[in-house]
Amino acid sequence: MGGGHANHGHGAGHLPLLDGGCDGSAVGERQTSERRNEQRTLAAFAIIVIFMVVEIAGAFYANSLALLADAGHMASDALALGLAFIAFRLARRPRDERRTFGYARLEVLAAFVNGLGLLVLVGWIAIEAIGRFLSPPEIRGLPMLTIAIAGLAANLVAFAMLHGAERDNLNIRAALWHVAGDILGSLAAIGAAIVILATGWTPIDPLLSLFVALLLLRAGWSVLKPSAHILMEGSPPDVDLDELQRRLVAEVPGVAGVHHLHLWSLTDRDRLLTAHLEVRDPGEGEAALAGTKEFLKRRYDIRHSTLQIERAACGCADARDGRSDDGDEDDRARGSSD
Repeated sequence: MGGGHANHGHGAGHLPLLDGGCDGSAVGERQTSERRNEQRTLAAFAIIVIFMVVEIAGAFYANSLALLADAGHMASDALALGLAFIAFRLARRPRDERRTFGYARLEVLAAFVNGLGLLVLVGWIAIEAIGRFLSPPEIRGLPMLTIAIAGLAANLVAFAMLHGAERDNLNIRAALWHVAGDILGSLAAIGAAIVILATGWTPIDPLLSLFVALLLLRAGWSVLKPSAHILMEGSPPDVDLDELQRRLVAEVPGVAGVHHLHLWSLTDRDRLLTAHLEVRDPGEGEAALAGTKEFLKRRYDIRHSTLQIERAACGCADARDGRSDDGDEDDRARGSSD
């Protein structure tokens, strides 16, 4: 019973670019959200770039590492926000013959680069701080305090703009962490300036810079880890594949077993799944397909799936362990994925 029956489920967001989609309202809402993300990211980028120039000049004038660290972080913010804006803009481009999923994953790639940027910044701050501990420089406390307060105001405005965007978006979350780190850097610079003005104790400057670096280390890892997981085609961390298989067999009429199951994320919002469904009665195939797609959407928010129907007792190994052999499939399969 060889076959040529393909069945897909289409999701919201970028996925309708694959095949046209089927939920116009969901697509419209996603596009509106993405344009809002893009506009807010561009506005935050402009604020950060303008004040970054001011803070770099002020850091050299006051001879403050805390200010220079904050300015360096603002430079990394500008890069992060610029990458985010470009990713949002390019992600709207339609698919083509070379990129059949479109450009949606550029958002994840930008988040990954931003996470790496945070870790590089942490290393730079740590090296500079050690040097200043060994040879404390003279620091002008009053200019340092003035510029740090102005920097805090600029960062708060940028953070408010990004906070109004879609915070579930990995790229927006990365940008928020960057700006939040800037806020902490400004607060550290303000605190260091007050201590220097009050006591003249300059080691507080690199000391607070190291404290900010530790916070940025955690922030960078929190962005780098999930973006790397998506780029490595990892399954969503909130989905237990064994539980998904058990529930699918238990809750969907006609499904006797599942194998060759693959689940991954295109972005942090769009999930894709392929699987072979075993049915005891070939006549239950269409009902099993419809029931499985409804189950995947309702239980796991999986809106794009490619499913193949086979007779039960196929004997194929589970594809998740890497030992499956599609060459062993014979005429027991009545459907194939495309």
